[in-house]
Amino acid sequence: MSSITLSPAASRPLMPVLAALSLAHMLNDLIQSMIPAIYPLIKETYRLDFAEIGLITLAFQVTSSLLQPVLGYVTDRRPWPYAMVAGMVSTLCGLIGLAFSVSYPMVLVSAALVGLGSAVFHPEATRMARHASAGRQGLAQGVFQIGGHAGYAAGPLIAAALVVPRGQQSLAWLSIVALAAMVLMTWTAGRYVALRREQAAAESDETQTVQGAALPTRHVLFAMAILIVLLFSKNAYSAVFQSYYTFYLIERFGVTLQASQVMLFAYLVVGALGVIIGGMIGDRIGRDRVIWLSIVGALPFALALPYADLFWTGVIAVMISLIMASAFSAILIFAIDLVPHRVGLVGGLFYGLAFGLGGIAAAGLGAIADRVGIIQVFSICAWLPAMGLLTFLLPRANRPA
Repeated sequence: MSSITLSPAASRPLMPVLAALSLAHMLNDLIQSMIPAIYPLIKETYRLDFAEIGLITLAFQVTSSLLQPVLGYVTDRRPWPYAMVAGMVSTLCGLIGLAFSVSYPMVLVSAALVGLGSAVFHPEATRMARHASAGRQGLAQGVFQIGGHAGYAAGPLIAAALVVPRGQQSLAWLSIVALAAMVLMTWTAGRYVALRREQAAAESDETQTVQGAALPTRHVLFAMAILIVLLFSKNAYSAVFQSYYTFYLIERFGVTLQASQVMLFAYLVVGALGVIIGGMIGDRIGRDRVIWLSIVGALPFALALPYADLFWTGVIAVMISLIMASAFSAILIFAIDLVPHRVGLVGGLFYGLAFGLGGIAAAGLGAIADRVGIIQVFSICAWLPAMGLLTFLLPRANRPA
């Protein structure tokens, strides 16, 4: 299997474009993170059970997962950088709907609109990050995704400081964030268009020879299936924390809602550090090794979590987040290298699956929690990282000398 050979059009990653994409990602995911962050408030307001809470996550994430591959396929044929701005309009509408919803069905529709905005944003932004990487794809994806992790981590803090004391309607203040994101996305799209024009004379997507090009179609499909299973194990376990960690802390240790939000913030924000570290390491040692370390490496901590006291629960959760954070970028880059001429489709598919699998897992785990309790759910899900052993079935990844 051949290694990746990059065209010499660019010698260094275009950091202004990557930084702008990262900031746009942060603002986009900041708004998205408000949905699970306000679950305790919504649960009390509408008298919901855990299964209904899981359906909110399902409405948001399945909407996103169904549309992202379709939009990625379309933009592979005809890129549309300014689609990100249109997606943020949908996110803004969903945000206003969440702030002023008067019924549970309206909450579901609003969450779905936020998911639509995410579906539009991620495929095109993934393509932009790849073109700006100058071959350092792990670093580029790390910079891009660190913004998303930072934005998602900030949601619980904003919820604790703004929404919980002032009520659900205070979500409307985040419209300022959406408007700022639209301005930034407009600038980024314009800069990307100029970048592609500059690169057009020197390189094209076909100037790269990647490891996936030498694989038979059946091997590519098998590798994709393994990557999807690995993605499920990572996102199903992450969904436990994102949707139910606050409930777990409140029920098991009796902490306040604000304290549980701070601990959720610690779990999420450390993931941002893990993303950039994992991306840089992946450029040096190969994606398959990063996948192995990211998923299976979290297994001992996951198994220990249900038996820890409050202090060690916080420490172990942070370690799990740090270790598992780089798994998605490594899986995504591995998949794109298998099908390099379908960056938008693969990016949309895997971002969509990340949302969709997480949503399905959240809904299913919510139903289980109603039967056996949220504490038992964390014990059951502790074995999910063991699925990372399937990494051994992947074809050998490109590994820099």
